[in-house]
Amino acid sequence: MKLSTKGRYGVQAMFELALYYGEGPISLKVIAENEGLSEHYLEQLIAVLRKADLVKSIRGAQGGYMLSAPPDKITVGDVIRTLEGSLAPSDCVVEDMPFECSRSGGCPTKLVMEKIRDAINKVIDSITLQDMVDDYKKMIQKNSYMYYI
Repeated sequence: MKLSTKGRYGVQAMFELALYYGEGPISLKVIAENEGLSEHYLEQLIAVLRKADLVKSIRGAQGGYMLSAPPDKITVGDVIRTLEGSLAPSDCVVEDMPFECSRSGGCPTKLVMEKIRDAINKVIDSITLQDMVDDYKKMIQKNSYMYYI
């Protein structure tokens, strides 16, 4: 399974908002620069995330975007499913509207596809934006060296 740029860039943008949570709104320009993303593309993604009530916008000269909830309340799964839809590896195991094929009653691969879907969902729903921020800070701290003379 491979995420499209929508899912990957959306998670990156939400990470940026989580990283600066509590410091006020962040402009898309700043997010785009920090993450190396297209500002125009981010506008489209943020619109979808805003519609899903994962982010809120603040108008004005000091405006931008903020998370609509604390980073520990938003999971990577929330973000990815908002932008990508179901992550089921096959149409026959999509959560809301599975496609019924002629073999669905006795298909051994359907069980495998369900297990893959459930494993993916379990992982992405177990990681919050706060977990990402915490892991990032640990990574930065681990990679920074102190030199004393």
